[in-house]
Amino acid sequence: MSDFWLYLKLGLYHVLDWQAYDHILFLIVLVAAFTFSSWKKIFILVSLFTIGHTLSLLLANYNVVTVSNAWIEFLIPITILFAALYNLFTSGKSRRPETLGLFYIITIFFGLIHGFGFASFFRRLDESAFLPLLEFALGIEIAQLIVVLLVLIVSFVFQTIFRFNKRDWVLVVSSIVIGMVIPMLQRSWPF
Repeated sequence: MSDFWLYLKLGLYHVLDWQAYDHILFLIVLVAAFTFSSWKKIFILVSLFTIGHTLSLLLANYNVVTVSNAWIEFLIPITILFAALYNLFTSGKSRRPETLGLFYIITIFFGLIHGFGFASFFRRLDESAFLPLLEFALGIEIAQLIVVLLVLIVSFVFQTIFRFNKRDWVLVVSSIVIGMVIPMLQRSWPF
Protein backbone atom coordinates (compact mmCIF):
# COMPACT_ATOMS: atom_id res chain seq x y z
CA MET A 1 0.00 0.00 0.00
CA SER A 2 2.89 2.37 0.69
CA ASP A 3 4.10 1.94 -2.91
CA PHE A 4 0.65 3.02 -4.11
CA TRP A 5 0.89 6.27 -2.15
CA LEU A 6 4.48 6.80 -3.27
CA TYR A 7 3.63 6.68 -6.98
CA LEU A 8 0.36 8.55 -6.51
CA LYS A 9 2.23 11.37 -4.74
CA LEU A 10 4.92 11.38 -7.43
CA GLY A 11 2.22 11.91 -10.06
CA LEU A 12 0.56 14.62 -7.97
CA TYR A 13 3.78 16.50 -7.30
CA HIS A 14 5.00 16.13 -10.86
CA VAL A 15 2.03 18.16 -12.12
CA LEU A 16 1.80 20.54 -9.16
CA ASP A 17 5.51 21.39 -9.19
CA TRP A 18 5.76 25.16 -9.71
CA GLN A 19 9.17 24.78 -11.31
CA ALA A 20 7.66 22.58 -14.01
CA TYR A 21 4.55 24.64 -14.66
CA ASP A 22 4.09 23.70 -18.33
CA HIS A 23 1.40 21.14 -17.52
CA ILE A 24 -0.50 23.68 -15.43
CA LEU A 25 -0.33 26.24 -18.25
CA PHE A 26 -1.78 23.73 -20.69
CA LEU A 27 -4.65 22.91 -18.33
CA ILE A 28 -5.34 26.62 -17.81
CA VAL A 29 -5.77 27.30 -21.53
CA LEU A 30 -7.59 24.01 -22.04
CA VAL A 31 -10.40 25.01 -19.66
CA ALA A 32 -10.23 28.83 -19.76
CA ALA A 33 -13.26 29.07 -22.06
CA PHE A 34 -15.43 26.81 -19.90
CA THR A 35 -17.51 27.33 -16.76
CA PHE A 36 -18.80 24.98 -14.08
CA SER A 37 -21.92 24.38 -16.18
CA SER A 38 -19.70 22.69 -18.80
CA TRP A 39 -18.35 20.15 -16.33
CA LYS A 40 -19.10 17.18 -18.60
CA LYS A 41 -17.08 18.64 -21.49
CA ILE A 42 -14.27 19.57 -19.11
CA PHE A 43 -14.23 16.08 -17.62
CA ILE A 44 -14.10 14.56 -21.12
CA LEU A 45 -11.24 16.88 -22.15
CA VAL A 46 -9.17 16.21 -19.04
CA SER A 47 -9.83 12.46 -19.27
CA LEU A 48 -8.86 12.38 -22.96
CA PHE A 49 -5.69 14.27 -22.10
CA THR A 50 -4.98 11.70 -19.36
CA ILE A 51 -5.63 8.81 -21.75
CA GLY A 52 -3.20 10.34 -24.22
CA HIS A 53 -0.40 10.83 -21.75
CA THR A 54 -0.97 7.49 -20.04
CA LEU A 55 -0.73 5.78 -23.43
CA SER A 56 2.54 7.54 -24.23
CA LEU A 57 3.84 6.70 -20.74
CA LEU A 58 3.14 3.03 -21.47
CA LEU A 59 4.67 3.18 -24.96
CA ALA A 60 7.81 4.92 -23.75
CA ASN A 61 8.17 2.89 -20.57
CA TYR A 62 8.13 -0.40 -22.49
CA ASN A 63 10.36 1.02 -25.27
CA VAL A 64 7.70 0.62 -27.95
CA VAL A 65 8.25 4.25 -28.97
CA THR A 66 11.36 6.31 -28.35
CA VAL A 67 11.23 10.07 -28.81
CA SER A 68 14.00 12.59 -28.36
CA ASN A 69 13.67 14.52 -25.08
CA ALA A 70 14.82 17.69 -26.85
CA TRP A 71 11.90 17.46 -29.27
CA ILE A 72 9.39 16.69 -26.53
CA GLU A 73 10.64 19.64 -24.46
CA PHE A 74 10.09 21.82 -27.55
CA LEU A 75 6.70 20.35 -28.50
CA ILE A 76 5.18 20.76 -25.03
CA PRO A 77 5.24 24.59 -25.19
CA ILE A 78 4.05 24.35 -28.81
CA THR A 79 0.92 22.51 -27.59
CA ILE A 80 0.33 25.20 -24.97
CA LEU A 81 0.82 27.95 -27.55
CA PHE A 82 -1.53 26.22 -29.98
CA ALA A 83 -4.27 25.84 -27.35
CA ALA A 84 -3.89 29.49 -26.27
CA LEU A 85 -4.03 30.72 -29.87
CA TYR A 86 -7.09 28.56 -30.45
CA ASN A 87 -8.72 30.35 -27.52
CA LEU A 88 -7.77 33.75 -28.92
CA PHE A 89 -9.23 33.04 -32.34
CA THR A 90 -12.41 31.33 -31.12
CA SER A 91 -13.17 33.43 -28.05
CA GLY A 92 -16.76 34.64 -28.05
CA LYS A 93 -17.79 32.22 -30.78
CA SER A 94 -19.96 29.21 -30.09
CA ARG A 95 -18.26 25.88 -30.62
CA ARG A 96 -19.95 23.73 -33.20
CA PRO A 97 -20.13 20.00 -32.41
CA GLU A 98 -17.70 19.08 -35.22
CA THR A 99 -15.14 21.59 -33.93
CA LEU A 100 -15.51 20.19 -30.43
CA GLY A 101 -14.86 16.68 -31.81
CA LEU A 102 -11.68 17.95 -33.47
CA PHE A 103 -10.73 19.65 -30.19
CA TYR A 104 -11.12 16.28 -28.41
CA ILE A 105 -8.83 14.55 -30.93
CA ILE A 106 -6.23 17.32 -30.63
CA THR A 107 -6.42 17.04 -26.82
CA ILE A 108 -5.57 13.32 -27.01
CA PHE A 109 -2.64 14.10 -29.32
CA PHE A 110 -1.39 16.81 -26.95
CA GLY A 111 -1.75 14.34 -24.09
CA LEU A 112 0.53 11.96 -25.98
CA ILE A 113 3.18 14.67 -26.28
CA HIS A 114 2.95 15.66 -22.61
CA GLY A 115 3.05 11.99 -21.62
CA PHE A 116 6.39 11.53 -23.32
CA GLY A 117 7.64 14.35 -21.08
CA PHE A 118 6.39 12.42 -18.04
CA ALA A 119 7.96 9.24 -19.43
CA SER A 120 11.47 10.64 -19.15
CA PHE A 121 10.79 11.42 -15.48
CA PHE A 122 9.19 8.02 -14.85
CA ARG A 123 12.08 6.16 -16.53
CA ARG A 124 14.51 7.80 -14.11
CA LEU A 125 12.70 5.93 -11.35
CA ASP A 126 13.91 2.74 -13.03
CA GLU A 127 10.46 1.27 -12.77
CA SER A 128 9.17 -1.08 -15.44
CA ALA A 129 6.13 -2.52 -13.64
CA PHE A 130 2.67 -1.75 -14.95
CA LEU A 131 0.91 -1.02 -11.66
CA PRO A 132 3.26 1.78 -10.48
CA LEU A 133 2.81 3.44 -13.86
CA LEU A 134 -0.97 3.44 -13.43
CA GLU A 135 -0.61 4.74 -9.86
CA PHE A 136 1.62 7.54 -11.19
CA ALA A 137 -0.98 8.29 -13.89
CA LEU A 138 -3.73 8.38 -11.26
CA GLY A 139 -1.73 10.95 -9.31
CA ILE A 140 -1.40 13.01 -12.47
CA GLU A 141 -5.16 12.82 -13.08
CA ILE A 142 -5.97 13.92 -9.52
CA ALA A 143 -3.53 16.83 -9.82
CA GLN A 144 -5.10 17.83 -13.13
CA LEU A 145 -8.56 17.85 -11.57
CA ILE A 146 -7.22 20.06 -8.74
CA VAL A 147 -5.77 22.52 -11.27
CA VAL A 148 -8.98 22.51 -13.32
CA LEU A 149 -11.09 23.13 -10.20
CA LEU A 150 -8.86 26.06 -9.20
CA VAL A 151 -9.02 27.55 -12.71
CA LEU A 152 -12.82 27.27 -12.71
CA ILE A 153 -13.05 28.92 -9.28
CA VAL A 154 -10.78 31.81 -10.32
CA SER A 155 -12.73 32.12 -13.57
CA PHE A 156 -16.01 32.22 -11.64
CA VAL A 157 -14.68 34.91 -9.30
CA PHE A 158 -13.42 37.11 -12.13
CA GLN A 159 -16.54 36.69 -14.24
CA THR A 160 -19.11 37.18 -11.47
CA ILE A 161 -17.50 39.35 -8.80
CA PHE A 162 -15.17 41.46 -10.96
CA ARG A 163 -17.61 41.41 -13.91
CA PHE A 164 -15.19 40.26 -16.61
CA ASN A 165 -17.19 39.03 -19.54
CA LYS A 166 -16.30 35.53 -20.68
CA ARG A 167 -14.67 36.65 -23.95
CA ASP A 168 -12.39 39.15 -22.20
CA TRP A 169 -11.49 36.57 -19.54
CA VAL A 170 -10.45 34.02 -22.17
CA LEU A 171 -8.47 36.64 -24.11
CA VAL A 172 -6.60 37.88 -21.01
CA VAL A 173 -5.82 34.40 -19.65
CA SER A 174 -4.71 33.07 -23.04
CA SER A 175 -2.54 36.14 -23.68
CA ILE A 176 -0.84 35.79 -20.28
CA VAL A 177 -0.14 32.12 -20.99
CA ILE A 178 1.29 33.00 -24.43
CA GLY A 179 3.58 35.51 -22.71
CA MET A 180 4.78 32.77 -20.36
CA VAL A 181 5.23 30.19 -23.13
CA ILE A 182 7.41 32.25 -25.46
CA PRO A 183 10.46 32.10 -23.12
CA MET A 184 9.86 28.34 -22.74
CA LEU A 185 10.02 28.01 -26.53
CA GLN A 186 13.23 30.00 -26.65
CA ARG A 187 14.85 27.83 -23.96
CA SER A 188 13.81 24.56 -25.60
CA TRP A 189 14.52 25.53 -29.22
CA PRO A 190 16.00 22.34 -30.76
CA PHE A 191 17.63 23.87 -33.84
